[in-house]
Amino acid sequence: MIRVGFIGLLLALTVVASCQNVSEGGKEGNTTINRSISVNEFEKKIQAASEIQLFDVRTPGEYSGGHLKNAVNININSGDFAARVGEFDKTKPVYVYCLSGGRSSAAADRLAEMGFREVYNMDGGMMSWERAGKAVAGANEAANTAGMSEEAFGKLVSTNTYVLVDYNAKWCVPCKTLAPIVEKYVHDRNKSMSLVKVDADENKLLMSKKNIARIPYLELYHNGKLEWSHTGLIEEAELIKQTGL
Repeated sequence: MIRVGFIGLLLALTVVASCQNVSEGGKEGNTTINRSISVNEFEKKIQAASEIQLFDVRTPGEYSGGHLKNAVNININSGDFAARVGEFDKTKPVYVYCLSGGRSSAAADRLAEMGFREVYNMDGGMMSWERAGKAVAGANEAANTAGMSEEAFGKLVSTNTYVLVDYNAKWCVPCKTLAPIVEKYVHDRNKSMSLVKVDADENKLLMSKKNIARIPYLELYHNGKLEWSHTGLIEEAELIKQTGL
């Protein structure tokens, strides 16, 4: 009886160890690695890769404004995404990124479903990459300096007693979901509050200087001073509760 129990214990420990290896991103059999990693780890991996498969899954317009060296632009929202990535070697590691990490996370899941064995998503995307001061290829000076200046922004948030700033982008689905909530919230407060919308793609320098790494992102100013901020989606009731207005 004692021997049987011991063997059972060994089998249980073997199963647990096996599950731990898979959950930690190890490869066993046909297990696929699909991980989001920091910009520093992402940089080390692509620099060490002998044959890099690096995908920028943003729009062509975003890509032309600056991208990682050797990155291939394959827009995740284009109809030929699957066909284009299907031309690459599924047995070799693939690296993906976008502006803030949302689209590339979805792309990583699709790649894993398609049979790519190792998929790495850059957490925080180009926002975090640029904020870390890392090199950007293909960006012209005009694109990097275009947009609202900090001085102009300061004047905008001082134009009313309360100013709600909505940082967004045209491609950002959560931003589109949040837009009517924000607009109704400001509208219901009549003339005591105004709404300022900042396009992340058109104001890269401002986003970088304010250290904004993810969108949607909201800020509430009172008499020109920042009183509240929030990253991600938020319901109207919670918005009212958190701001107290």
